[in-house]
Amino acid sequence: MNRPSAVTEAMTLFETSIHPRNHLAFLSQHEVDRLINRTDETLYPLIRSCALAVLNSGVATDDSLGLFSQYPDFDMEFERHPRGLQVTLKNAPAQAYVDGTLIETIHDQLFAVLRDLLHSRDISQNLHALSPRDCSNLVFQLLRNAKVLESNRELSCIICWGGHSISQAEYDYSQAVGQELGFRRLDICTGCGPGAMKGPMRGAIYAHKRQNYTQGRFIGISEPGIMVAEPPNGMVSELVIMPDIEKRLEAFVRIAHGLVIFPGGAGTVEEILYLLAILGDSRNASDPLPVILTGPASSRPTIEAYVEFLTLTLGADAVSRMTIIIGDPVAVAEHIQRGREDVKNYRLSTNDAYYFNWTMHIPSTLLSPFVPTHESMLALQIDQNQQPQNLACELRRLFSGIVAGNVKPEVRRSIDSQGPFEIRADPHLVAAIDQLLSRLINEKRMKMDGEYQPCYKIISTH
Repeated sequence: MNRPSAVTEAMTLFETSIHPRNHLAFLSQHEVDRLINRTDETLYPLIRSCALAVLNSGVATDDSLGLFSQYPDFDMEFERHPRGLQVTLKNAPAQAYVDGTLIETIHDQLFAVLRDLLHSRDISQNLHALSPRDCSNLVFQLLRNAKVLESNRELSCIICWGGHSISQAEYDYSQAVGQELGFRRLDICTGCGPGAMKGPMRGAIYAHKRQNYTQGRFIGISEPGIMVAEPPNGMVSELVIMPDIEKRLEAFVRIAHGLVIFPGGAGTVEEILYLLAILGDSRNASDPLPVILTGPASSRPTIEAYVEFLTLTLGADAVSRMTIIIGDPVAVAEHIQRGREDVKNYRLSTNDAYYFNWTMHIPSTLLSPFVPTHESMLALQIDQNQQPQNLACELRRLFSGIVAGNVKPEVRRSIDSQGPFEIRADPHLVAAIDQLLSRLINEKRMKMDGEYQPCYKIISTH
C-alpha cells in the first residue's frame, strides 16, 4: 500500500539529522573522514543518488531522471559524532517522514547505502581487475558485512525474480506465491523494486503473521544504477547494494536455496539467461537448485514466448533446467519445499555452506563487469557459432544493455545524444530476439511511466 498522493508529491523537509544504530553504526574513522571531506569525487554523487532513491521508497516508478528532477536541492552533510556519525539531510522528500521523523526502515536503509558503498570501495578499487575467485570473495564479504549470511538458518532463502511493470493479475499471483512460501516460514529475497519484486514479499509478510512467525527476512539486493531507477519497495526490511549488476546477480545465486521467476521485461530475461549460462556448465550439472518459471493463467503466452526464445537460441536442454508451473501457487511452494531437501543433501555431500553456495561455478564472462556503450553493444558476438553457454553470456549482456538504456540515467543520456544502440546478430537470432522484445514492448513490460521508445536497433549480419 502506497501513501496518499498528498504526502508523496514533491514536498520536502528543510533539514533533519539522523544517526546510525545497531551494526550500521560501525564505520571506521577512515570511512567517516571520506564522507566528511568528500575526498572520493565519485563517491558522494553515488551516495546522494542512492540515498534519494531510498527516501522515495515505495514510489513505483522507473523514471529516475524525472524523479530526481523533483529534488534538485537535496543534499547530505556528514559530521563526526560520539555515536560515530551524524548525517544531516537537507530538502529531503517529505514522504519519507511521519510527523517529522524518518520512517524506521528508510532510516536503516540510508545507512545501508553508506555501509555498502563505503565497504565495496575499501575492499576493491578496480572491479574490472578482479579474478573470478576475488569476485566471489567480494560478494561474500559484502553480504557478510550486511549481516545477510546466517549460519543458524537452514535453507530458507528463496529468490524471486520478475518484472517491475506487470499486470494486476500478475502482481496478485506473485503475492499468492509469496503467501504460500511464507506459510512455510521461508524468507524472500528480490531485486527490491516494485511489481513482482514486491508482491512475493507482501504475501509472505501476511503468511508469517498468520503463522505467528516473527523471524522472517525480506532482503532486497540492488546495485547503484538500478537503485536510482527503481526505489526500494516498502516491504524490504534489509537492503544490500552490490557495486555492479554482475555482483548483484552472483549474490542472488550464491545465497539461493530456490528460485522463482515471474514474467517481466528485459531485466527478467537477463536474469534467466544469466542463470541458464551457469546451470548449463557441466561443473554445475549435479547442483539440484530448484528453479521455477511461473505466472497466472493469463501469463501463459508470455511464458511460452520465453520458452520459445530460449529453445531457439540455447536449445531444449537449457530450458529443461527450469520447471514451468502455470496458475498454481501451492504447487510452486511445494516444489520449492521438496527442492530444499535436495539442496541440503547436496551441500552436505559437497561439504559446502548452507548460507553461501561456494561450489557453484560461474563462468568468468558473467563475473566481469559489462559497461553498456555504443561500442560495447556493437561488439557483442550474437551468433550460434559458439557453445550455448557462451551465447547465453552474450545474450545476457545484450539484455543487460537494454535494461541500462531503459532506466539508467547516464546510459539514457548517451542514447539521447548518440541515438539507439546498434546490435548485430545472425539473421535467425535477429528474428528470435526481435519477436521477444516486440512482445515485451506490446505488453508494456519495458517501462512503467509513459510510452516506451526502444533504446536499440537489431541489425542482421547478413
